[in-house]
Amino acid sequence: MEIIERQTLAGLFETILTPVNIEVLPNDVKVMADTPEENILFLKRYTDEWTVAQRARLPDGIRDSKVSNILIKFEYTESFNEDMLALAIGYDFFYKQAKQLSDDEVQTVLLNAETPSTDILERLGYSQTQFAGVYRSEIPIFDNILLLSLNDLSDEPHNNWMKCFASRKSVREQALKRLKALAPNVNRDLEYFMLGLSALWLNAPEGEDMMEPPTPEEVTEMGKMWRDILLDHLTVEDMLARFETKDVLSHLKPAEIKDYLKQLKKQVH
Repeated sequence: MEIIERQTLAGLFETILTPVNIEVLPNDVKVMADTPEENILFLKRYTDEWTVAQRARLPDGIRDSKVSNILIKFEYTESFNEDMLALAIGYDFFYKQAKQLSDDEVQTVLLNAETPSTDILERLGYSQTQFAGVYRSEIPIFDNILLLSLNDLSDEPHNNWMKCFASRKSVREQALKRLKALAPNVNRDLEYFMLGLSALWLNAPEGEDMMEPPTPEEVTEMGKMWRDILLDHLTVEDMLARFETKDVLSHLKPAEIKDYLKQLKKQVH
């Protein structure tokens, strides 16, 4: 599942952030010679501050950052540890060096699907900020590496996108349910992507990777397929149960209603 999660996370970022003018660069920048390509991605903001629309799709920690360059390292199968932090520090240093950026221009974020242990947090000087699931270290050399525990982010709407990738199944399911309620207010491609993501998790074997992880486009197509299957099996009664009478009638022309009533009257007599 790890490869699936990493690739679909990059796809989700592209799908939800590109429409609100955040540039997403998955695997486009080689930070170190042996950088795992599916491990990191970059967000670029061109405005002075995050806009309201952008903040609505970014999790706590990132949406509150003042910098315009966000380097993200995602860890799905391992809990936060010293090696993970050391690698993030390397990414942070070499990325800023390669791009000639200062500490004030880059925020490196560790997205961790697992909940970090209290012992490791204390050992590395990390404590929770004012936001649930968001940790920062008091040790100067670590203080530019922000840690986000996806299991523990709050249930605020802007966190639901990332909580879909938490390690706990119950957390993922609840996040998907809350996002499902947003479907009427998002573009159709994003709705399809959400459906495809749900189907992917339902059908993927536990503890195994797919031989060929799906691309974001394939996840979207999967969502379209599942939506068509669901619609094909809906009955008239199912549809009527979802809408009020006035909503159904609003889609009919007065002449159509009149003709139907005439036909119904003939059948009665």
